[in-house]
Amino acid sequence: MAKLYFNYSTMNAGKSTVLLQAAHNYRERGMTTYLLTARLDRRAGEGRIASRIGIGEAADTFAPGDDLFERLRTHPQFPDLACVFVDEAQFLTEEQAWQLARAADDLKLPVMCYGLRVDFRGKLFPGSATLLALADDLREIRTICHCGRKATMVVRQDETGRILTEGEQIQIGGNETYVSLCRRHWRAATGEP
Repeated sequence: MAKLYFNYSTMNAGKSTVLLQAAHNYRERGMTTYLLTARLDRRAGEGRIASRIGIGEAADTFAPGDDLFERLRTHPQFPDLACVFVDEAQFLTEEQAWQLARAADDLKLPVMCYGLRVDFRGKLFPGSATLLALADDLREIRTICHCGRKATMVVRQDETGRILTEGEQIQIGGNETYVSLCRRHWRAATGEP
């Protein structure tokens, strides 16, 4: 039975690395995969999934309004697709997360999503919230805070290192912008009680 998976974590946990390794494992066994990433994240170039450790691969992109169920149903390699991999899944809309669930249910396609659970304010992303509700299998990819505890939160900082607690939910950035922390250190950094 095909399932919808949500692999989540904070920034810098290696989500893209795990995705690329899993996709490689499928292809190494002669299976066809389909990779998707958010169009708005162009840090590695448009239509590219890349890891901080230097590996990367071309991918199709999605944007709000794209019908991912139809895209998969009409994909030239369907029904030979063995697995769909979605990077930056936090940027899915609620409707797109449902479309991916339908692809697992109706098209019998395993769909593996990788993304952030919460933003810098500790709020769920809409795509992540829907995936947490719908996924057949939830997997946490762990990373650590500077204190050695499990990091579950992320702070956003400006170019001088000052912690930001307000702003748009989506701001593309990497190590220069975001730092993963445990909840205790996130609360201390953001001034949360």
